[in-house]
Amino acid sequence: MIRTLALTVASALALMLPLGSQAAAPASAPHKGPDAFAEAEKAARKGPADIELAGQAVLHLPAGHQWIPQPQATQLLQAMGNPGKDTRLQGLVFPTDGQQWFMPVRFEAAGYVKDDDARDWKADELLKSYREGTEASNEERVKLGVTPIEVIGWVEQPAYDAGAHRLVWAMSSREKNAPADASQGVNYNTYALGREGYFSLNLVTGLSELPQHKPAAQAMLAALEYKDGKRYADFDAKTDHVAEYGLAALVLGGVAAKKLGFLALAGVFFAKFAKVILLGLAVVGGLGVKLFKRKRAA
Repeated sequence: MIRTLALTVASALALMLPLGSQAAAPASAPHKGPDAFAEAEKAARKGPADIELAGQAVLHLPAGHQWIPQPQATQLLQAMGNPGKDTRLQGLVFPTDGQQWFMPVRFEAAGYVKDDDARDWKADELLKSYREGTEASNEERVKLGVTPIEVIGWVEQPAYDAGAHRLVWAMSSREKNAPADASQGVNYNTYALGREGYFSLNLVTGLSELPQHKPAAQAMLAALEYKDGKRYADFDAKTDHVAEYGLAALVLGGVAAKKLGFLALAGVFFAKFAKVILLGLAVVGGLGVKLFKRKRAA
């Protein structure tokens, strides 16, 4: 099981490193890796199980999945070459059947995010802003010696369920100036809004694998249940903090930070790990699958 977990992580994360911001893994990381995998395996909770999340919600983890809690989740990511730490990261979801995807679960205590802009947003304008933000962040990437990326387009346009207060969208990307037939990566981004902030449950996989794995992301989103008093409908305008941005900012994410000033510049995404998910990562998929197959054959 440890080997399966390691291969799953390696296939998903190894090719994310060129898209990161500031540092490769420290020289000691390969030696710490086996310990991190072993500790993650020891700490893993297999579904069905109810996972408490930040005092805000419960994730009803279904069978066929496992949950890596903190601090093992951060240690596992560090062993794979991500030196950053993100206090918003609650844990990681992995499948137990060897499928090649994983899902970081984060809680952003941003306050109550108003959803009225969902009525007026236009997908083409959001895509244009996303591309412009990506280009701005690419300047920082070049300075840091990492590969620029380009946004290809929507895989699934932003869709907001006003009744359930759920936001879903997906975008594909790849390394900049890569051949037209180069592998594309995709992040299937899902958000669950609450009274005091929102959870992000963002499935990372390859573009060709998305149809296969998308139901898993939708199932995880549906499995998250806010506690009484923490639900979006429990908002009290007299006492509660309102976020400084709306739903469009969740779609645009950090890549638009330089343009819109909503979140941190995309150059720091990988150091914080979770915000990598907002980028729509390139080449996580096809090349990652090849890496997985090579390791499995070995």
